[in-house]
Amino acid sequence: MSPLLLTAWNRLAAAFGGQEAAHGTESSAQEAQHAGGQAAEAAHGAQEAAGHAEGWGTETMIHHVTDSQSIDLGFATIDLQALAFDPVHLGPLAVDLSISKYIVFLFLAAILTIATVWYAAAKARDMQQGEEAPGGLLNAFEAFYFFLRDDVALSNIGEGGERFVPFVVTLFFFILYANLLGLLPFGATATSSIMVTGALAFISLLVIEYAGFVALGPKGYAKTIFAIPEDLHPVMKGMMAIIMPPVELLGKLTKPFALAVRLYANMSAGHFVLLAMLGLIITYGSFTAATGITTIAGALVLGLFIMFLEIFVAFLHAYIFTVLTAVFIGLIRHGH
Repeated sequence: MSPLLLTAWNRLAAAFGGQEAAHGTESSAQEAQHAGGQAAEAAHGAQEAAGHAEGWGTETMIHHVTDSQSIDLGFATIDLQALAFDPVHLGPLAVDLSISKYIVFLFLAAILTIATVWYAAAKARDMQQGEEAPGGLLNAFEAFYFFLRDDVALSNIGEGGERFVPFVVTLFFFILYANLLGLLPFGATATSSIMVTGALAFISLLVIEYAGFVALGPKGYAKTIFAIPEDLHPVMKGMMAIIMPPVELLGKLTKPFALAVRLYANMSAGHFVLLAMLGLIITYGSFTAATGITTIAGALVLGLFIMFLEIFVAFLHAYIFTVLTAVFIGLIRHGH
């Protein structure tokens, strides 16, 4: 019985071993096929991510933060080419008076500023003095108005600052609305253009210099450029007359330049960060992979935080631009 059992065991073992080998071969083939499928899926995902990255690059981000002749509303596009005009030539200068996306939103900011002040004034006229406390929009506007009048205009300009309160209030609300309009879906922040902030700074420069000329008179205003002490030696006076005027003129231009660059840089930076968050979602976001889901969740949380920070920055830099303008008016009116 022993040789027979041994022979049967050997055959059974050989058969079982062959079956295992066949199963192992089949499993290996399936694993290789699965690995090949995963590799193909990974390659497809990488190709798709590369396509998204190519579609959401620097040019796409620049397109969303620069001026254009169209307004993209997502579901439709407003073409402004019909409002494009030939440049007006003023000697060597060419002035383009075409209506662009930023011009449209500047008009909206102006309309909102006028509507806010008009509504508040109308409500204040309708109220009887001392019988009813202001509420709603009027209450909010009064809080802003009294703060801008007392703590921005009068405290920084000093005596005679009442004449500049309307300018200070208008400047604040106009810049604020221009900043906030860019946070709306499909909106545009006109103050993220250096040309817009430069124009606002130029207006402030004109008001500053006019205020100084009126307060000091022609002779006093000339001293803001030719700042030469009276008790100097005649030789030193001559040297100061050569050195100081360019320095003083450069100082006059540096102030509005700083206003323009500060507002432009801060409003542009926030939009670039928001677009970068959106780019992460488009490039790496996915609902089929853990990394993709993490990317979407993280980008949304950070994007929401940046959005609230942008609202704060919109108010902050409207205030900074306004208060520095008031400070510069006060400085030149009191001489130096």
